[in-house]
Amino acid sequence: MLKLKEGLILREVAGSYVVVAVGKAAAEFNAMITLNETGAFLWKALEKGATEESLTEALLDEYEVDRKTASADVKDFIEKIKEAKILK
Repeated sequence: MLKLKEGLILREVAGSYVVVAVGKAAAEFNAMITLNETGAFLWKALEKGATEESLTEALLDEYEVDRKTASADVKDFIEKIKEAKILK
């Protein structure tokens, strides 16, 4: 199960999605992440707790995309948030 670190929130600002740290998390993570619509969709799923497979299934249900593309997009998204050190 993939889980996001505490204290990170997703906000929509002027049609763009951004992730910012609040509270104690702001001391460790002082950046802002911008997400596209698909990234925001995946982030919202992660907020509820998700696996890589459930994220892929969610993309398949929400968007007109084939499994190979959905799986690759999910892997890329997970890799990027791991690099940013925002997964538990």
